[in-house]
Amino acid sequence: PYTGALIAVSEAARNIRCSGGLPLGVTNCLNFGNPYNPEVYYQFVHAIKGMGDACRKYGTPVTGGNVSFYNQSVLKDRTEPVFPTPTIGMVGLVEKKEHATTLSFKKEGDQILLLGVLPTNAHSSVYVREVLGQRLTPCPEFNLEQEYALHEVMTELITNGLISSAHDISEGGLFTTLTESAMAGAIGYDISLPVNTAKDVFLFSESQGRVVISVNKENLTMAEALLAKQAIPFVRLGSVADTVMKIDGQDYGTVADWRMIYQNALSNILEQ
Repeated sequence: PYTGALIAVSEAARNIRCSGGLPLGVTNCLNFGNPYNPEVYYQFVHAIKGMGDACRKYGTPVTGGNVSFYNQSVLKDRTEPVFPTPTIGMVGLVEKKEHATTLSFKKEGDQILLLGVLPTNAHSSVYVREVLGQRLTPCPEFNLEQEYALHEVMTELITNGLISSAHDISEGGLFTTLTESAMAGAIGYDISLPVNTAKDVFLFSESQGRVVISVNKENLTMAEALLAKQAIPFVRLGSVADTVMKIDGQDYGTVADWRMIYQNALSNILEQ
C-alpha cells in the first residue's frame, strides 16, 4: 500500500512534467474496505504514509479529498474488500505557452528515446493480470529519488526546447505508450529492443520512473548530453516512421488499424 500510493502520486506528477508544467497541489479520493478488518486498516494507514511522503517530495499540498470505507463485494460465503484505491487528482501550471508539450509523435525521422531504468519484471501490469492470469503480484519497481530526478530533467529538456514529444509509461507499458503517441500524431514508429531483454517484460512492464520522448536530429546530441550530465539512464529505441508500427523488424500493422481497435474497444464489448 505504501509503494502503491507513492506510485499514484508520482504518476500524476510525471504526467504534468511531461506536459511542460510544474505540479502545484493534490486532491484525493481514498477507497478502502471495512477499516475494522486489520488488513484493510493496514492498507489505509500505509497508503496515507506513502501519499504524504510523495506529496512532500514533489511540493504538492493536499488541498482536499474524501475517504470512502466499507467498500465490500458480497460473495457466496463472505465479503471481499475492494483493492486499496488511493485515487489522486493533481493540478500543475505551464508557465509559458511554448513549453506546453504533447504526447504525439511529430515528424518522420525524429529519434525515440526511452528514459529511466529498464524493467526487470512486469508485476501488477495489465499484461500479467489479463494475459498471464496472475491476479496477485508485487508492486511495480519504484524508487522515489530516481523518479524525482527524471521529473527534474524532463522540465529541463522541455524548457530548453530539446524535445518534440513526451509521454510517460504507465498502464499498458511501453507498447501502449508508443502506440498512443503514434495514434495522436497519425504517424508510426520503427524500434529495436535492447539485446538480452525479455520482450514481453520490456514491452508491457508498468515499472515506474520511465518516459518516452521524441527528439529531432538537430537536438539529439544536446538532449543526450543533458541526460548523461544528470545521470538519467536512457536507450535509443529507434525513430518515428511513416504509418506502420515495427518492432525488431516485425510489422505490427498500421496506426489507423490500431486507432480503430482502440476507439471501438468499449462499444465492441457492450455490443457482445
